[in-house]
Amino acid sequence: MPPAFKRVALVGKQTPEIAQSLRALRELLRRSGCEVMLERDTAAGVGENGDVKDYEEIGRSADLAIVVGGDGTMLAAARNLARHKVPLAGINQGRLGFMTDIALSEMADSVGAILEGRHTIEERALIDAEVLRGGSTLMRTVALNEAVVTKGSQARLIEFKLTIDGEYVYRLRADGVIVATPTGSTAYAMSAQGPILQPTVRAFALVPLNPHVLSARPVSVSDSSVIEIELLNAVDARAHFDGFALTDLQEGDRVVLRRSADSIRFVHPPGYSYFTMLREKLRWSKAVGARLED
Repeated sequence: MPPAFKRVALVGKQTPEIAQSLRALRELLRRSGCEVMLERDTAAGVGENGDVKDYEEIGRSADLAIVVGGDGTMLAAARNLARHKVPLAGINQGRLGFMTDIALSEMADSVGAILEGRHTIEERALIDAEVLRGGSTLMRTVALNEAVVTKGSQARLIEFKLTIDGEYVYRLRADGVIVATPTGSTAYAMSAQGPILQPTVRAFALVPLNPHVLSARPVSVSDSSVIEIELLNAVDARAHFDGFALTDLQEGDRVVLRRSADSIRFVHPPGYSYFTMLREKLRWSKAVGARLED
């Protein structure tokens, strides 16, 4: 029987440890009857060759992309492949691995099951972001985890106005604010005491960063909302998206956020459970004082 995914792209962090895993994975895929391609920077970084393609070519030709590394590597791949609708599976060789959920020790069995069609596909929301200055657009980008408006290197509070669907919500002095997707709710937003959102929840989490008013609390809003953050007073401020795209901000700049028409599709092996993943990654029900990386 032919594999469920015939043309598979491999993306990995450029380290010697990842190179060994990529070689093993490539051989496994070839033995299963798959055509295997390597993402260009991945191939260069680990010293491999063969069928090497950039993200644009992968987007046009791959049925599946398998990412080997951590959540940062998955974020980069997802941002590049989002508009191409290529599904993604993740082999964890990072730390927590909320998005790269397949353990390295289970790579052969899990990938084999996926190729046999024994898998589930989970859709994850993206944020469309636009940064406006006057009547001009400074930046357009997408974010899988979060959009962040924050103070810059001078470490002085910024002041901003938040509106949702044109309705005034608040004016706040703070280090900044995070707007997180359900995927991003276990990233920066969680570190800032934001809520964890199940991926099927159609919501964004708005999480103030060290607000100057103690009553400013995280809020969850519908992901059908249009969220606008207007910078009112700041000596040094910036906006960044998933830690990749970055732009400096001035007073009067506006960051407009809405759910993207595109989405990310994660491929999970049999037995995957979001809450089991959370319990294991966050050490729920473990002894007090246990470290996350233990």
